[in-house]
Amino acid sequence: MTTTLITGANRGLGRETARRLVAAGHTVYIGSRDAERGRRAAEELGARAVVIDVTDDASVAAAAKAVEADGGIDVLVNNAGIEARTADNGIIGAADITAEGMRTLFETNVFGVVRVTHAFLPLLRRSAAPVVVNVSSGLGSMSRLTDVGTPTHAYPGVAYPVSKSAVNALTVQYAKAFPEFRINAVEPGYTATDLNGRTGFQTVEQGAEIIVRMARIGPDGPTGGYFDVNGPLPW
Repeated sequence: MTTTLITGANRGLGRETARRLVAAGHTVYIGSRDAERGRRAAEELGARAVVIDVTDDASVAAAAKAVEADGGIDVLVNNAGIEARTADNGIIGAADITAEGMRTLFETNVFGVVRVTHAFLPLLRRSAAPVVVNVSSGLGSMSRLTDVGTPTHAYPGVAYPVSKSAVNALTVQYAKAFPEFRINAVEPGYTATDLNGRTGFQTVEQGAEIIVRMARIGPDGPTGGYFDVNGPLPW
């Protein structure tokens, strides 16, 4: 049986991914900063709960220890993420983003991926078919950001696209370092979740499709790639 950990999974894309993977036969850990919300989500979905704050070394280490005690994991979905928005749900643009604001966002979106991947690497190495899925964004594509013909080009924010470009680079470097793994970045699409103030036009069911698909790839599947539901994306 395949065992999967999903960070940021008590709501949104993480929760829907957990629901779908449970239905597919995975044993799923709902990773959540809030113990009660994680417990409720796990209970409702038939999953297991683990408290994990991806910005905190001690929390991540404790989560890895707890999961190891239960037997380890085969699949890691680095889903937890935040977007830089104002109190009235506006996107923080280039004129207003600060180094501190960038640092806060990177702590979750980039350093969180590194922190969790590093902590769970020993457990993944014990798996016969280890898989890592990094939830990125189309905004992480330099090709799309520089193409005036795409909606991505018009996105006014700075911190979020930069963080997701960094996630893409991490994905490539991890895939080269661990060729026995299947490690890929995915673009769920503009999905209505709390992250974007529910401004997205897709449902979580639609957005989770590519995450679930890449979480279920076998040892002969792609690695070091960047995909949406329609196939490979330009870097």
